[in-house]
Amino acid sequence: MRLGVLDVGSNTVHLLVVDAHPGARPLPAHSHKAELRLAELLEGDDAIGPHGVEKLVATILDALDAAEDKGVEEVLPFATSAVREASNADAVLARVAEETGVDLAVLAGDEEARLTFLAARRWFGWSAGRLLVLDIGGGSLEIAYGLDEEPDKAVSLPLGAGRLTSRWLPGDPPDAADVKALRRHVRTEIARIVGEFARFGPPDHVVATSKTFRQLARIAGAARSAEGLYVQRVLTRKALEEWVPRLAGMPAAARAELPGVSEGRAGQLLAGALVAEAAMDLFGVDEVEICPWALREGVILRRLDHLPAS
Repeated sequence: MRLGVLDVGSNTVHLLVVDAHPGARPLPAHSHKAELRLAELLEGDDAIGPHGVEKLVATILDALDAAEDKGVEEVLPFATSAVREASNADAVLARVAEETGVDLAVLAGDEEARLTFLAARRWFGWSAGRLLVLDIGGGSLEIAYGLDEEPDKAVSLPLGAGRLTSRWLPGDPPDAADVKALRRHVRTEIARIVGEFARFGPPDHVVATSKTFRQLARIAGAARSAEGLYVQRVLTRKALEEWVPRLAGMPAAARAELPGVSEGRAGQLLAGALVAEAAMDLFGVDEVEICPWALREGVILRRLDHLPAS
């Protein structure tokens, strides 16, 4: 069957179309995405303003048109941090349902982490042993750890690259004092939960997902996306420690010229790098492997698990 997963994230609205059936690897058929940056459209009271809601509705309608064009049987729509934490979330969801017919399922932060963990587990398999999975989105950081397909521990922190950039790094390039303050804030937040994972013992394999990690790995020398999904890509803490001060001294336009960095995400890259560096340091991780699958694939896999075998 042809499924579409509609991901209303903090940075983008992304429709991923796959051909899938139970017991088989989902095969990507089409990708339709639009940058919305909801995390940056929140107003002072943490509400999504009228302009943001209008853009959201229009973007979802475009995605539905794309799904119809591609012959999608079923659309699995969900929203993450930006909608989840908006003070007017209920009103936004009602407006979306009224104007588009889409009932967005708002994922809790820990469920987001669990679904991302499921995708990483299926990608790397049982031989990877105990997995620690890190995911930096636009609005939140997800961390999950476990030996099975369901993690033993899953946590979501409000440390997304878009959220932190808009609230902590107003300058371009940012002021050194602002960078230092953000670094301290990020490390304090992550340090609070490290002990909750330490009691399970060290992981056998540490995995990172999300565009932020992919871009950081690329500027540190990892293979281009054009070289395919199955090329191993890693990011080392040493490389991050070298790149963070360089990114801090660059305006967004200069970051956008780095290999693999999109213009739309360039402004957020420093905040994302600070989160990645802090997570790797505080968890004692020297290297992460980039996983091509993440939350969207986790949603698809969970849906397939509940379909009868043909």
